[in-house]
Amino acid sequence: MHCWRGLEDIPEGWGRSVVTIGSYDGVHRGHQLIIGRAVERARELGVPSVVVTFDPHPSEVVRPGTHPPLLAPHHRRAELMAGLGVDAVLILPFTAEFSQLSPADFVAKVLVDKLHAKLVIEGPNFRFGHRAAGNVTFLAELGPTYDFQVEVIDLYVSGDAGGGEPFSSTLTRRLIAEGDVEGAAEILGRPHRVEGVVVRGAQRGRELGFPTANVETLPHTAIPADGVYAGWLTVNGEAMPAAISVGTNPQFDGTERTVEAYAIDRVGLVLYGLHVAVDFLAYVRGMLKFESIDDLLVAMAADVKRSSELIAAYERA
Repeated sequence: MHCWRGLEDIPEGWGRSVVTIGSYDGVHRGHQLIIGRAVERARELGVPSVVVTFDPHPSEVVRPGTHPPLLAPHHRRAELMAGLGVDAVLILPFTAEFSQLSPADFVAKVLVDKLHAKLVIEGPNFRFGHRAAGNVTFLAELGPTYDFQVEVIDLYVSGDAGGGEPFSSTLTRRLIAEGDVEGAAEILGRPHRVEGVVVRGAQRGRELGFPTANVETLPHTAIPADGVYAGWLTVNGEAMPAAISVGTNPQFDGTERTVEAYAIDRVGLVLYGLHVAVDFLAYVRGMLKFESIDDLLVAMAADVKRSSELIAAYERA
């Protein structure tokens, strides 16, 4: 799969293509529906499929300081899109200058001049151009002028987790912030993932017999509510069952919020400096301060046992 950063990266002579545009943070099941349709139609038409997305998130440029928590970094989104069969991903640097493009200029510069769109596929709420003035109706009106068609795909409606709301990144972020990682997984189509480099912490887990990987998460990452979770710690492609702690470590009066993962029954792991991924499968319990270290150790052992059970049940399902 091609991955371009900026319009100048698109090869000279790039032919017609099927295009879909959006932030696509998380590549959730609603996004998968739109992107999958773009891939399907591209194959029918005998042209490549292209996903156009932005970096940073447009809200950070239009309203500085309002960058939403991210469900997936760009390299992870590209990986997920490649799995859906996408031929190319175009990451457009979203600058103040770019944000001033009118909807008509956006179409001309991106869809027509560079990607030579034959078909554009979007969700019903797609907006683009300066002040988000462009919508799918306007896009369709420009189609005959520039020789492309527009297809609008309705998003699925979520089940119990969202109370019947359409699948959305906003809803997914809310569920994660509430600690409902199972509800978030229902929308994402997979467990929510947090990535980062393993750094040295206070090493109390090692002293207590439960050595953890202290993950320095990427900027703006959507991190679940404080608590203990079951999931996986993935290192160099190997996914290891893990008990995961999120919070400030109130037992030791901590103040810095951290994500720490204990790889269950793994001995002698040396992870400092490695980029790892932590997948959140299920909520185990809230973050507590215990009466004694002995009480904490009993709770940690129970957390590990419960996490193992939840992971095993998930893998059998």
